[in-house]
Amino acid sequence: MPRIFLCHAPPAFANYYGDRALAGLRALGEVVRNPTDHPLATEELLKASDGCRVIVSDRNTPGEAALFARHPVLEAFVRCAMDIRTVDVAAASANGVLVTRASAGFDAAVAEWVIGAMVDLSRDVSRNVQAYRAGKPVTIRMGRQLRGSTLGILGYGFIGKYLAKTARALGMEVLVHDPHVPVEGDGPRACGFAELLAESDYIVCLVVATPDTENLIDARAFAAMKPGAFFVNASRGNLVDEAALAAALDQHRIAGAAMDVGRAPDQMPSPHLARRDDVVASPHVGGLTPPAIEHQSMETVRQTAAILAGEFPVGSVNAESASRIRARQKVRS
Repeated sequence: MPRIFLCHAPPAFANYYGDRALAGLRALGEVVRNPTDHPLATEELLKASDGCRVIVSDRNTPGEAALFARHPVLEAFVRCAMDIRTVDVAAASANGVLVTRASAGFDAAVAEWVIGAMVDLSRDVSRNVQAYRAGKPVTIRMGRQLRGSTLGILGYGFIGKYLAKTARALGMEVLVHDPHVPVEGDGPRACGFAELLAESDYIVCLVVATPDTENLIDARAFAAMKPGAFFVNASRGNLVDEAALAAALDQHRIAGAAMDVGRAPDQMPSPHLARRDDVVASPHVGGLTPPAIEHQSMETVRQTAAILAGEFPVGSVNAESASRIRARQKVRS
């Protein structure tokens, strides 16, 4: 019976994997669980996953070069997330180990979080709740409604498309900037980066994090935004120059910001920004709903089933270099 290692420690398992997916893995082989209450470092992972042909990894467990070089029976490192930036794919390929990633299943969940964040910013929801709970006087200020406002979406992937459709249903005009994805049909209007910043009442960052997009939203971007705009980041913290964001808020260049991500550990919002009363922050939970999580966890089950059958599943990153699976295919044939 093949051995499968599941990296998720108990808190991560409850929120990011679940019993149904675990049962699916157990139908495929002997599942070995993370014996600790924390993400495993490489030396711990090597010891705990000894003899396992597949490692199913949570987003916080790195796939480092030493793991692939020193794990002789490992055939695949299956990431239960889209983000594989902490996986050394080149080292995995050099050692013949397959790397896979899960597809997005959280487009609706994250888009709904964005809508909620925009309403919160526009109507002072969090600020008033905090004042009431603290027994402080509340400040009544004129709100802003979404209908009739302009939403600018940076990044037109699965989430951006779902958000655009939802926002248009609410009566918003939608602008989109994504040089890699065409905007087709009678829907949102494609435009340049500068034009989107200048015309949008709400700017939502959904850009993929790469070295080229590091600090994409910097001081120049904030200066180019429409005065009084709201900025929302639901992608990755390293897309935003946080000092520039703080300055834009201090100078009242923008009216407020919302973030589900930041530069704190595990992509959490940075505390110095999250504590501000002109910021709405949540702890990287935009995609944390049962349907979204089950989409990715069950995908790892399907990927693992294919791998154990000697196949390369959808989501394979380096199938051309996965020599360990191909060697087993030859032995079986």
